[in-house]
Amino acid sequence: MLASNLKSIVSDNVLHAKWLNTLSYMENAGAKKISASEHKENVNLIILKHAAEEHRHAYYLKKQISKLDGALCKTYTNAELLSPNHTKHYLHALDIAVCRYLKAVFNLSGYDLKFAAYLFVTYAIEVRADELYPIYQAVLDEAKSKVNVKSIILEEEGHLEEMMNQLVSFSDDWENHAAEVIKIEKALFDGWVTALATELPISA
Repeated sequence: MLASNLKSIVSDNVLHAKWLNTLSYMENAGAKKISASEHKENVNLIILKHAAEEHRHAYYLKKQISKLDGALCKTYTNAELLSPNHTKHYLHALDIAVCRYLKAVFNLSGYDLKFAAYLFVTYAIEVRADELYPIYQAVLDEAKSKVNVKSIILEEEGHLEEMMNQLVSFSDDWENHAAEVIKIEKALFDGWVTALATELPISA
């Protein structure tokens, strides 16, 4: 479903610009979430690197819009995003649901809960990015589009490995907990993709 949706999106410059803007919004929201999870003093290099790279992805995706039409999607207002309500709800809802799960399972609170949520939410997002961006790039290649996301694909792969290394230190049983978080993310993502399809000229 995602690949066929993306073919419809990439074939229309206005929809494609909104798609890029939507991805940019989500990357920017992710960067802000990472920064919000930081300890006031105990901030490691990986967290700074992740926040910086997510911000850069947001910038890069926004800049790609000029390859389609420089006049499109100047802001993150609802009119310039695809499925704006689902888009703006997705990461926040994932964060809340994961916090609830971790609080129940590990009895965490305060900064410890924030940091654990950062680890698991970021892991789930990186797993999703590792699936979504290559599908998008394949559609771009097929359409011979000037837009490309190859640099993002490489960095997201690195992020996933870094998150796994941190999760190993967090819990011996991290994979089982990560699997539960992935289920939460999948339900939210599937809802987003379904909403996306309703905005396309031909429902894919």
